[in-house]
Amino acid sequence: MSNISNKHYKKTAVINGGRFSTLSGFYDEVSSVLMKDTDWKVGTLDGFNDILYGGFGVFENKDEVELIWKDAEKSKNELGFEATRDFYQYKINQGKPFNTELIQQKLDELMAGNGQTLFDILIEIIESHKNITLILE
Repeated sequence: MSNISNKHYKKTAVINGGRFSTLSGFYDEVSSVLMKDTDWKVGTLDGFNDILYGGFGVFENKDEVELIWKDAEKSKNELGFEATRDFYQYKINQGKPFNTELIQQKLDELMAGNGQTLFDILIEIIESHKNITLILE
């Protein structure tokens, strides 16, 4: 069964949270679902945002897209506090080219209970695209 269907001119894509437990696994999943038949793979948050504009894979710019995220609760847990803390700490340890001051601020916010998790960031990126309807299952 295809992960992409065309019903009533709205395209549907399914991200299956059961297939990954890390951010890199998420990138692999969205690459296989949204970037079929292309050589380019998503590997960053910015890259994920870019493909949601369309024109790179299975849908075009301004297509109405229904994005279903199955096992979203599993993804919310696995891309939560610990994964986000590790993500920021890795970037701080790497140093350049990352803006370590900004990343430290984001890490501090997370540690204080006020920051976004990776899951929250991914949801925010998806919801910033008005032509995409996100359904968490």
